[in-house]
Amino acid sequence: MHDGRDIFTKTKIMIAKILYKEIEKCLSVLYSAEGQDIQFQKTRKDFKGDVTLVVFPLLRASKKGPEQTAEEIGNYLKEKVAEVAGFNVVKGFLNLEITQEYWYNQFVLAYNIADYGTVKTAKNAPTYLVEYSSPNTNKPIHLGHLRNNFLGYSVAEIIKASGKNVKKVQIINDRGIHICKSMIAWQDYGNNETPESSGIKGDHLVGKYYVEFDKYYKKEIADLVASGMEKEQAEKEAPIFKKAQEMLLRWEAKEPTVRALWEKMNKWVFDGFATTYKRLGVNFDKNYYESDTYLLGKKVVEIGLEKGVFYKKEDGSVWIDLSDEGLDEKIILRSDGTAIYMTQDIGTAIKRHEDFSFSNMAYTVANEQDYHFKVLFLILDKLGYEWAKNCYHLSYGMVDLPSGRMKSREGTVVDADDFMQEMVDTAKNIAKDLGKLEGMTDEVANALYETVGMGALKYFILKVDPRKRMLFDPAESIDFNGNTGPFIQYAYARIQSLVRKYNTEVVMPNEVEITAKEQEIIKHLTAFPAVIQEAATNYSPALVANYVYDLVKEFNTYYQNTPILNAESADLINFRLGLSAKVGEVIKTAMRLLGAGVPDKM
Repeated sequence: MHDGRDIFTKTKIMIAKILYKEIEKCLSVLYSAEGQDIQFQKTRKDFKGDVTLVVFPLLRASKKGPEQTAEEIGNYLKEKVAEVAGFNVVKGFLNLEITQEYWYNQFVLAYNIADYGTVKTAKNAPTYLVEYSSPNTNKPIHLGHLRNNFLGYSVAEIIKASGKNVKKVQIINDRGIHICKSMIAWQDYGNNETPESSGIKGDHLVGKYYVEFDKYYKKEIADLVASGMEKEQAEKEAPIFKKAQEMLLRWEAKEPTVRALWEKMNKWVFDGFATTYKRLGVNFDKNYYESDTYLLGKKVVEIGLEKGVFYKKEDGSVWIDLSDEGLDEKIILRSDGTAIYMTQDIGTAIKRHEDFSFSNMAYTVANEQDYHFKVLFLILDKLGYEWAKNCYHLSYGMVDLPSGRMKSREGTVVDADDFMQEMVDTAKNIAKDLGKLEGMTDEVANALYETVGMGALKYFILKVDPRKRMLFDPAESIDFNGNTGPFIQYAYARIQSLVRKYNTEVVMPNEVEITAKEQEIIKHLTAFPAVIQEAATNYSPALVANYVYDLVKEFNTYYQNTPILNAESADLINFRLGLSAKVGEVIKTAMRLLGAGVPDKM
């Protein structure tokens, strides 16, 4: 696999469980030894075998050399264990060959399981909360938000597929000085412009005035500096900035005219977000709004003071000392009694537990906030909330384009809506160039462009380990060759074409002789359930993405070199078509967990 570990070592497939028990018996019989360290790894490609036993840890029990020990264990297993067909020894490694019958039977079991790899959620399954997206209402969603949305949604779907009850939530940052900046700029320079009158999507319109504010703010700072004022002072004294500060105070005082303007502009933004979310293919079970939650944590401060978790300074501000945990002192409440983000996040976390009684909660937030979440989880733990130990920061690296980093207030952000459309348009142009549109209606063709373009975007972002900063290359992401969404989607469409051509129910034979390549594909398929479980445990869609890429590579080689519909017997045709169909099913499930679709024709 691409993270340096292979399918076998990162999963506990059935054969490993069988062998573990049999080797325990073997060690007891041969060497009167129990409780030994039994280690498996995948057999290296240059040796024959499916599973390798590492013999070195067993030498203390055998009191013999590694090769003799391996030979003795190998002979015992070949004689006593039906699943072992043969073995070979390379120094201290025992390479075990597993019978074709075993692998074929494993495939038949998998073939007959619907939604293979996923676990149905039980009524008493623990609830996991996944927070993601959480935008500001002063600007539209941009490229950086895409990684957040794709990660959060995919992690939620993977955890759900692992058998947990999952709820998706977000907190919308709909208050504060940044919101007031857009409001002031629209009020002063907007001439009552609306999404309807301008034809501009609501979130884009409000974002436009956030940029306008910054333009006028910079001009006023420059004018004040030119008149002799220090820059730092000018930044505080600029008239438009003071207006924004005054508006925030009026908002907090619930002045009707300010609240009415705030509600109107937020409505524009929420309508715009809804359109973007629909195209992104993401959804939420509950939205939390900062305008409702920003005071929530203040009552917790009193509890923390009573418990001695927090302490008050002479100026009245409230702090926590985390130096014993290797951190520092952190302010919880300002001297004037106003809350900070940390206070709000404490209150919101507690409110969410009251709402959902979750066992685990993951926050999908960029790695710039690593320190914030360390502090948040520590505080919740010190306040006595047991579930705080099961809070997780899904920290991810930023997304760069070849053109460089983005800045929202300067208007240099790559807008998510524009970027998605660009991806779909690119898919359209490539499909036309490759001649893949013959016989398609415009409606079908447009749906194909959407599936391919969005699939390319999601897969390219999710195949990268979330913790790593990444460079998104649009041209590379939509290539039909290589580790891309379209490469995987094309394999699925190819399989569906096979199924359509056969047009007869597949009947799996009782037994059939399988090739080494078929055995490899079956081994890959049987690892899928464990890959989902590990991806859920590690909050990593990259494990699913790279698993399905490896599966498709295996299948493509098989498809190009093996007759399927023209195999020499009806049993072989049925088996090979069934194997192909199951690969297609796993591709579809894996891509669904990544939030991406797969087309039947391509």
